[in-house]
Amino acid sequence: MTDSIRIMMCPPDHYEVDYVINPWMEGNIHKSSFDRAKEQWYKLYNVIKEHAQVDLVNPAKGWPDMVFTANAGLVLGDKAIVSRFYHKERQGEEPYFKEWFENNGFQVFELPKDLPFEGAGDALFDREGRWLWAGYGFRSELDSHSYIADWLDTEVLSLRLIDERFYHLDTCFCPLANGYLLYYPPAFDSYSNRLIEMRVPAEKRIAIDEADAVTFSCNAVNVNNIVIMNHPSESLKNRLTQVGFTVVETPLTEFLKAGGAAKCLTLRVTEPILPDVHANKPVESRVIRLEGHLLDSGIMNQALDLISELGGSFKVMNFNLGVERQSVSNAEVRISTPSHELMEDLMTQLIDLGAIAPPQETCDTNIEVVTKDGVSPDDFYVTTIYPTQVRVKCEWVNVSNQRMDGAIVVDDSGEVATARCCLLRDLKVGDKVIVGVDGIRTIRQTESREQRNKQEFSFMGAGVSSERRVELIVEQIAWELRQIRDQGGKVVVTAGPVVIHTGGGQHLSKLIRDGYVQALLGGNAIAVHDIEQSTMGTSLGVDMQRGTPVSGGHRHHLKVINSIRRYGSIAQAVQEGAIVKGVMYECVKNNVPFCLAGSIRDDGPLPDTEMDLIKAQTEYARLLEGADMILMLSSMLHSIGVGNMTPAGVKMVCVDINPAVVTKLSDRGSVESVGVVTDVGLFLSLLLQQLDKLTSPYLLTVNS
Repeated sequence: MTDSIRIMMCPPDHYEVDYVINPWMEGNIHKSSFDRAKEQWYKLYNVIKEHAQVDLVNPAKGWPDMVFTANAGLVLGDKAIVSRFYHKERQGEEPYFKEWFENNGFQVFELPKDLPFEGAGDALFDREGRWLWAGYGFRSELDSHSYIADWLDTEVLSLRLIDERFYHLDTCFCPLANGYLLYYPPAFDSYSNRLIEMRVPAEKRIAIDEADAVTFSCNAVNVNNIVIMNHPSESLKNRLTQVGFTVVETPLTEFLKAGGAAKCLTLRVTEPILPDVHANKPVESRVIRLEGHLLDSGIMNQALDLISELGGSFKVMNFNLGVERQSVSNAEVRISTPSHELMEDLMTQLIDLGAIAPPQETCDTNIEVVTKDGVSPDDFYVTTIYPTQVRVKCEWVNVSNQRMDGAIVVDDSGEVATARCCLLRDLKVGDKVIVGVDGIRTIRQTESREQRNKQEFSFMGAGVSSERRVELIVEQIAWELRQIRDQGGKVVVTAGPVVIHTGGGQHLSKLIRDGYVQALLGGNAIAVHDIEQSTMGTSLGVDMQRGTPVSGGHRHHLKVINSIRRYGSIAQAVQEGAIVKGVMYECVKNNVPFCLAGSIRDDGPLPDTEMDLIKAQTEYARLLEGADMILMLSSMLHSIGVGNMTPAGVKMVCVDINPAVVTKLSDRGSVESVGVVTDVGLFLSLLLQQLDKLTSPYLLTVNS
């Protein structure tokens, strides 16, 4: 027996499955055999006594789970942290375990009553004493890890559990002697798995499969080279034997019915202390503020769900619900993450929802200077589509030129500070760039329930429409198009060659002719095939009337390119009568500006095609300024590019037969976007039919 190792256990005098607080208890209420449970417990007790000293805590009637002493608390040296149980069914155990620790000479620490932490069930020391693995996600809160690190002066590594079957860390994770680790990787999120792999070398990691995991093979007791387990597979036993461990099996089936096995039934109260191991800062926390119609809009739920999904924890510190229907609500939420990296990621996404840190916490501490042209300081804030404000000179400053995937450059040299979105390539030495996530907020329009319900036309909300009737959606889009045109607004179309191939060219031409389009964006191909169709009656060599290939038709687009190159430009070809109809013809005749952005696959290209990508992007951005709506017609590349250049508030319609394209655009998050999964030629035809049905002051003026 190793006298230096002490393990606490509690006899199963009152053990029973009396309630359900984990998935294993489902269907097992009052189905555990007391006699068999007692027999199995004493077998485990006797096995452990051969290798360690066993101390007993007296069982208390009415608390059937006291037998699972792993959850009594966490011990290091002469210090003990008493558990704070998540479920009320176990909270009555706390004073009994506290008394035992005090009577046995431990200095006792107690967490706040509203901060769950379930002891060594969720906190396992590396067997070499180098650090503490601490689990969270189901029974223990992440915020408890800071207290543990401070009180025990040890490094804490936080692991997030994501499979409810493995609700405690010790059900799927078992540090072993000599630096080995027995664990079930699918029980953890990707961040936690990366952390495990960084700390434990591959040759020391013993990852098990689900068959061993569900028999609680990881819920084992390790004493030196002995591993005491419920019922491991032969392959697992062989793997452990090969690296020097002796496996001792002892059946614990009655305790599996309550969701526990060997480790759950024990608490090691002697842990190695290394003098050079000290506390780290395992958890980063900050307070955010949310404001608006938090419940009606779902922002509150979105924020809290996002925190949980990204591996954080939260505590709602204040929540003031608007007392009137038109009143806004506000909330202060304390959020915690296991690392600075995750906090930055989480805060970036919360900012997109409108969250901010209290403004008094940031005042000119979030600016760094560019030291090389085209290169931002590290940790720069990446802009989104939403209107943004930044904290400069202790004041909120609006960011101009809002777009995705840029940096924010501030100018605080004058009396009034300014801020603007800037692409990385445009940064210059000396520019001041916003870094981190402090002092940044996005502006979401706050409107009451009445305002939302009274809108004559709601732009369909974000989403991909493949199930709804296309005719209904087209009717709504036509209504909005008419409103924009009649009010002198701006509609930009970005289109691919599929518009021409599907017969939609004539419909797009009419939209331009009737004043519905104020700018056209696309690639070399749409112009080539539009002119081919206009001048030769084919598109990609296919007769547009008969739908059949024309002999030698594969050469048509090259002939068109050559012809336009001879004229020098599309406009010159129109002026000299070489082009008499079509999309590009209507653009020229109606003074609708266009930009054709080239690509590596382009034939020719046309003289109007801008092959300098940077110049093409700049021209796209210029033509998009002031847009009220963008029609994205079957062009994945150009549509996604345009989407990234466009701020929130611009209505976008993405039409494509491929659902993946419209989903990609919808995922950017704009509530003014809609994706329509349909043939673009059909869509344009229906759109013109709906426009013809509408009456308009514009038409009356023209006709008069």
